[in-house]
Amino acid sequence: MTLMTANATASLDPRLVTAASFEASLRKLVSGADRGQANTGSIACEGCERCVQCTFCKNSRGLSRCQYCVSCDDCTECSHCAECRACLGCQHCVRSERCMGSAYLVRSIDCAGCTYCFGCVGLSRKDFCILNVQCDRATYFEVASRLARELGLVLP
Repeated sequence: MTLMTANATASLDPRLVTAASFEASLRKLVSGADRGQANTGSIACEGCERCVQCTFCKNSRGLSRCQYCVSCDDCTECSHCAECRACLGCQHCVRSERCMGSAYLVRSIDCAGCTYCFGCVGLSRKDFCILNVQCDRATYFEVASRLARELGLVLP
């Protein structure tokens, strides 16, 4: 049986794979992927590891097609985000995790299609929310600014 490596493909006969050979091959693929530190196709990234086709990112890991992100991990197609984790297609977010297609989120988790949310969890297509409570635009900016100062956060 021919095993696959992280950098090359080989013919693999699925009928010949056993549980033991599967586990060994998977461990080998994972360990090979973890060793790569190069920033393939990235431009002007500083202190980054394993970033692909990114521009002007800093101190980030595992980004793909991101721009101007700082201290982010495992994000894809994000821009101007800071300290975010596993976000997809987000812009100007701070300390958010697993958010998708959102903008101007602060310390939010699992939000999708949201804008201007602060400390929200699991929201979809909501705007101007603080701790999952929707408020008017003026109230949002007043409270978010105050909270950011008190929490020592820099908002985009």
